[in-house]
Amino acid sequence: MSGERLLTIKNLSVTFGGLHALKDLNFHVDEGEIVSVIGPNGAGKTTFFNMISGMVTPTAGDIIFRGESLLGLDPNQVTARGIARTFQNVRLFANMTILENVMVAQHCRTKQGLWGSLFNTASFKKEEEEIREWGEHVLGFFGSRLIGYRLEQPASVLSYANRRRLEIARSMATKPTVILLDEPVAGMNPKETEELTGLIGKLRSEWGFTIVMIEHDMKVVRDVSDRVVVLDHGETIAQGSYEEVSTNPEVIEAYLGRPAEEAS
Repeated sequence: MSGERLLTIKNLSVTFGGLHALKDLNFHVDEGEIVSVIGPNGAGKTTFFNMISGMVTPTAGDIIFRGESLLGLDPNQVTARGIARTFQNVRLFANMTILENVMVAQHCRTKQGLWGSLFNTASFKKEEEEIREWGEHVLGFFGSRLIGYRLEQPASVLSYANRRRLEIARSMATKPTVILLDEPVAGMNPKETEELTGLIGKLRSEWGFTIVMIEHDMKVVRDVSDRVVVLDHGETIAQGSYEEVSTNPEVIEAYLGRPAEEAS
């Protein structure tokens, strides 16, 4: 399933006020993989995503995407390179329509600048129509939940689960190679979780995306992951198949704590 090496993290560290959020972290993902990053709260998972997406600058190490370093790039530049992300806390433009939320996400791919916008040139109108068509195509991935009459509804009217779907749609709209999903099923009921689990698989099988996912729901991790990486206190403590990491004593200890007889 996997192909060329897309993303390589080398000896990545970040320190906040003398505390290591990540320490000497090494990581990779190959084209076509779905890799889950798991770990207890405070393990450094969101900081890991923040550094890949250009929101946090590492203290040491490097982030290589398709042979080029991402260090020094801002989030918009990282997106333009081909890495999109969602957030643990949904970040939509609540007063924009569903379609506008997806259209505005494509700004990193647009070629017509301020001049075209001000004078409403033919090139600008053509590009705007292409952006709209692509937005509708992306939203169609989620079935009837985000299309039809909903296209012109404000994002604020959506249910929580559909807001999560819309955030994934925005990441898809940027035409990325890699999508970083930060707890995509958080807060969903079992039926919604099952549906989104299937969609995550289709993001790869039907759209060709490579996925890196942070998730606490171990059933989702088990069902979609090719490989699982476990972080604890900012360091990698295990990686491998779901079966390998779920039975690893260090992983069990990280989640459940040391046995009473060992802690005494």
